[in-house]
Amino acid sequence: MRAVASAGSPAHIEDMNNRDAALLDVSPGEDFNFTRGRGDVLLIACGALAREIVALIEANRWRAFDVQCLPAIWHNTPSRIPDGVRRLIRSNKGRYRSIFVIYGDCGTGGQLDRVLAEEGVERIAGPHCYSFLSGNEPFANAAQDDVTSFFVTDYLARHFDKLVWEGLGIAAHPELLPLYFGNYTKLVYLAQTNDPALEAKARAAAARLGLAFELRFTGYGELDLALTARA
Repeated sequence: MRAVASAGSPAHIEDMNNRDAALLDVSPGEDFNFTRGRGDVLLIACGALAREIVALIEANRWRAFDVQCLPAIWHNTPSRIPDGVRRLIRSNKGRYRSIFVIYGDCGTGGQLDRVLAEEGVERIAGPHCYSFLSGNEPFANAAQDDVTSFFVTDYLARHFDKLVWEGLGIAAHPELLPLYFGNYTKLVYLAQTNDPALEAKARAAAARLGLAFELRFTGYGELDLALTARA
């Protein structure tokens, strides 16, 4: 039986620092430590998913994967994502048995998919991480009900103050709050882990934004399935 990991962004977020340019610093599992540079399947991923990817690799003792991440801050300027992914693909072709991209379309307007078609590389299915973490079909089915929902993952809950409250300028200019969030009615926390501290952070974020709160435990959703199929 496969192990299940127990370890434990909208556009216009601002990153805390440059650590998303590489794999985030996460604590290794007790029994299996992920080590970069040893696998023969390269995962090119958004930095906002680094912790989740490593958690799955370590929980399942997968030795097939290596991981390289691009900055999560590129969601501010999604036009940078396709060229960034292309550069990593071209600089690593021939070094790995295969390459797999862990990005949704993420606001690139189809440009990322065009790059991947040209390079002969696949990506995880889905328009963004909220969808594939939730499960693409359930997320799509709930789209009408969720049209005024602001989604938060573990990553965004963990870094809400820096990425949203300060990153969007609300801390310095409270008058911006209704401009950014006036059309939202609830914050939906898509939880990858059962972490009471992160849930408390997400609830506090909803209160600060003046939104209702809803918790949906997603686990790793289709990210888990996609990696399992390639491990």
